[in-house]
Amino acid sequence: MTTQIYNALLAVALGAVVCVALFVPFVAMSYRRRGRLTWGRALLWIAAAVYGWAIWTYTLIPLPQSDDFACVGVNLNPLAFIDDINAALATGSPLTSMFLLQLVFNIALFVPLGFFLRVLGGRGILVAGLAGLGISLLIELTQVTGVWGLYHCAYRVFDVVDLMSNTLGALVGSVVALMVPVRIRTGAASTPADAPRPVTRGRRLLAMLCDAAGFWMVSVSVTVGVALVYSALAGVTTVGEWPAAVGTITAVVIWSAVTLATGQSVGDFAVMLRYVDARVPLVFARVLRLAGGVVGWIAVDYVPLIGGQLQTAFGLAAVVLIFLAPDSRGLPGLISTQRLTDARSRRD
Repeated sequence: MTTQIYNALLAVALGAVVCVALFVPFVAMSYRRRGRLTWGRALLWIAAAVYGWAIWTYTLIPLPQSDDFACVGVNLNPLAFIDDINAALATGSPLTSMFLLQLVFNIALFVPLGFFLRVLGGRGILVAGLAGLGISLLIELTQVTGVWGLYHCAYRVFDVVDLMSNTLGALVGSVVALMVPVRIRTGAASTPADAPRPVTRGRRLLAMLCDAAGFWMVSVSVTVGVALVYSALAGVTTVGEWPAAVGTITAVVIWSAVTLATGQSVGDFAVMLRYVDARVPLVFARVLRLAGGVVGWIAVDYVPLIGGQLQTAFGLAAVVLIFLAPDSRGLPGLISTQRLTDARSRRD
């Protein structure tokens, strides 16, 4: 596997982790700021997350595996790129010259930065230029210091031309972003964010996805944290399966507390949905709503012998009933005898 492919895959993997970690907060913020989730902007944010990691992977990796590498110097001549261009022209094939390709790559690498700052952040060309210069300077300083002292000397050249080309790239990206319609750049909606909206199947599925992603993220984070702390304190490398149990129990406790206290799961809260008009006492309705969600799905897996089959059947039923049950209330609404509504709607 080439270094370029490895760096790309690493950036995608790290970007995916960031997206999963921030998925529920992003959905919740979108519904409160714009009244809905705009999938086009969501895809742009995913691309931005991958791009953010790509900057670091392409500028810092591969890291030397030992101190057995050649130390490099610095280039403080801002006009050195002229010599590179002349050298490229002298080869007779400037389009394939590494001198010119490196210069073009350094510009292109920061074009998305200016683009994302304008389209997603609403920032203009001045901020794009300052951000490009600042991030490029941070990268160059990381390189010249041997990753801030991790290595005894620099393994990549500190180049002032890189600062200039990266900044230029960010400026170009900001200008290119002007081609994107204002409506897309602002994510503006015709309906006010606090106005009730229809309860759609897609919205209910999004709530389920938020519950699943959020539950998994909490469980995994607690599991990893407990395992690392225990390993450090006990001086062992193998900790067994009990940290995973702690992680799952922690997520169950959080989801149970939120649902029993508010009647909404974390996913319901994120997309601003709620179950109302129970035909049983409210406390029972909330317990049943909890059982019909991600906590119930996790719980059936612990049934002896048939837990895996029950969990699969539970998941399929939960998805299918969104399309079959009235007002997309799904399994939680059916077993809790409640209907599903927008949380922003007024109660009679």
